[in-house]
Amino acid sequence: MQTGAVLSAREARSLAISAQGLGTDRPSPAARRGPAQLRRLLDRLGALQLDAVNVLERTQFVVPFSRLGGYDRSDLIGLSGPGGAWFEYWGHAASLQPVESYPLFRWRMDEWRSDTHGGPTGQERRRQWRAAHADYLAALLAEVAERGALPASRLSEPRRNAGEWWDRRSDGRRALEVLFADGVLAAWRNPNFERVYDLTERVIPASVLDRPAPGPEEAQRELIAIAARCMGVATLSDLADYFWLRPAAARPRVAELVEAGRLLLVDVEGWDQPAYALADARPQALRRRHASLLSPFDSLIWNRARTERLFSFRYRIEIYVPEPLRTHGYYVLPMLLGDRLVARFGLKADRRASTLRVTGSYLEPGAELSAVLEPAATELGALGTWLGLAHIDVAARGDLGPALRRALGSRRQATASS
Repeated sequence: MQTGAVLSAREARSLAISAQGLGTDRPSPAARRGPAQLRRLLDRLGALQLDAVNVLERTQFVVPFSRLGGYDRSDLIGLSGPGGAWFEYWGHAASLQPVESYPLFRWRMDEWRSDTHGGPTGQERRRQWRAAHADYLAALLAEVAERGALPASRLSEPRRNAGEWWDRRSDGRRALEVLFADGVLAAWRNPNFERVYDLTERVIPASVLDRPAPGPEEAQRELIAIAARCMGVATLSDLADYFWLRPAAARPRVAELVEAGRLLLVDVEGWDQPAYALADARPQALRRRHASLLSPFDSLIWNRARTERLFSFRYRIEIYVPEPLRTHGYYVLPMLLGDRLVARFGLKADRRASTLRVTGSYLEPGAELSAVLEPAATELGALGTWLGLAHIDVAARGDLGPALRRALGSRRQATASS
């Protein structure tokens, strides 16, 4: 590709989907899906967002399923923690990154420690809190040093907070979060999604900690280059958003990458902003026949403006919308088929009843029912099997619901009679 190249909308989608590890079919059912495959996937994605919502399954588990199919979730849990291949930090929100990327976030840790992160109001609040709790922060750090890895629930002095309902975190939890953001502590999640904290030098490998930390500008350049690789083609705001850089800070770094020939400036059909791609990026035909359900926090679609620009698909999560006002449901997953988002499904894992509940099924405008129905039924069946759910129950809500219910019923009958 050359600077000034013009990409069609379809070529842009192809670049984006392939860059996210969704351009080819999943491995065969007999193929190995273990820690090595998960490590390669995260290297490709650059960041795996974490989220506590467990109405279906937490997003950090669903994202690999969308690309690899069924795998053992304990393998993913085992990849972070002391000496692990992944580390948790504020990348794209709370997220996992390859441990080799740790030095690229030292500048952000330095900002937190010096209270220069965020706007003036947030900086002043942090300064005041640190000053008021300096002795407590020191005591907690000493406790972790002496006792070893601890979640907030096991602190000897958690200091419960009786403040406003929206700020009920204990002082202990808040102090651990401050030390984590500073980089003094590192953290990982236990199987209950609780953060466990320990001294950074007992978590991050010495071979990584001993590397010189690049300065802020160099680190931001590298993070933007990683973002460009992970997105295929992207605007400046897209590139900044991938690792939550401020656009004002990202703009000169993007210009420097263009000047160095690492990024190319391109035009994309229908986009009203300039776009950027790596110099070796090449649109290729997708080689995927299956459908993929995507978590609301999947890195292909986590930026809603980019999702609309790429796929003409308006997507909003409705967890915080009162039920009578929801358009599609509480926890809704778009479905990727080919290079289009063709449907969306409200999903819930009813573990007590061993049932995957499809609370709503919606066909996107322009998508053909005959083309979507069987891939959707197959993907929902694979998801239910991976989650260990024996049944799928489809509500009538949505224009795809009745046909999907019949298709899954026919599959059950065929299985029972075979």
